[in-house]
Amino acid sequence: MSGIRAQQKEKTRRQLIDAALGQLSAERSFSSLSLREVSKEAGLAPTSFYRHFSDMDELGLTLVDEAGLTLRQLMRQARQRIAKGGSVIKISVQTFMEFIEDNANIFRLLLRERSGTSADFRAAVNREIHYFTLELADYLQKANQLEANIAYLQANAAVTIVFNAGADALDMKKLEQEQLLANTIQQLRFIARGAAEFGSRSLHH
Repeated sequence: MSGIRAQQKEKTRRQLIDAALGQLSAERSFSSLSLREVSKEAGLAPTSFYRHFSDMDELGLTLVDEAGLTLRQLMRQARQRIAKGGSVIKISVQTFMEFIEDNANIFRLLLRERSGTSADFRAAVNREIHYFTLELADYLQKANQLEANIAYLQANAAVTIVFNAGADALDMKKLEQEQLLANTIQQLRFIARGAAEFGSRSLHH
């Protein structure tokens, strides 16, 4: 395939992904979208869809992959901000909440499919969240000299709390979001303190 054809194919594929994401909302889940609607939104004939995806499920799994990639990029972005100085927990939570504000549809997709009816989707979402958690655990282990299992438990608890807070934030007014942000930061500080305390104890016993 020539470079121009390959570029064109990638561009069309991208149009389909963006069209599907653009149609997701608080009222519309991925499972309610049809192949015809997504193709129309992308400005393509339904037959063109099949040159890129075998069916809607394959498109959905691609969206989940993309959501996971966005999450991991977010993690790196938070680390760059932390490197410039400031509270690790505060910056991480703020970065996550900004992500939800800017990518509400991607986040809704993760939330819905995590407990959705498709086993493939559930497995894909859980895999992405697991990668995200492992990356955070690795960071915590190095940054705070923690044992691997303690760092993982801390990361796992942090991700659970932040995801739940993110789900609540989607439907909140600005003032409520600010209160939620403050509460979430406080909860994560409790966990971090417990991990540090537990880590130092287990090192000395």
